Amino acid sequence: MKLVLFAPLVAIALVHTPVDARAERLPPSPFTTTLSNHTPLVFGMSVEDATDALGQPLSYVSGRPGDEIFLVIRNVGARWSFRDDPLYLQFRGGRLTGWKADWSRNWMWR
Repeated sequence: MKLVLFAPLVAIALVHTPVDARAERLPPSPFTTTLSNHTPLVFGMSVEDATDALGQPLSYVSGRPGDEIFLVIRNVGARWSFRDDPLYLQFRGGRLTGWKADWSRNWMWR
């Protein structure tokens, strides 16, 4: 008798289970995918694309038109933090070919 009452309850529960709960889950990403940099830059970006991605204006450092080096000062801390890290962006032919962060310490702390 108990089995007769239990079977319909199980059937109803299975029917009302969301599809996502029954679907096979993907394995977690490998650890190395989380080690990528947190700068949303991609090789081949234009100057405008890099400005939009970083959300900061780029400052011209050197180079002729199309083959410039720009600098962006990123605030990596909170509002109360005074830590700013410069990021140098190199463009060739108007496209981003490389970037380098300068993590040097302030000369006052040496």
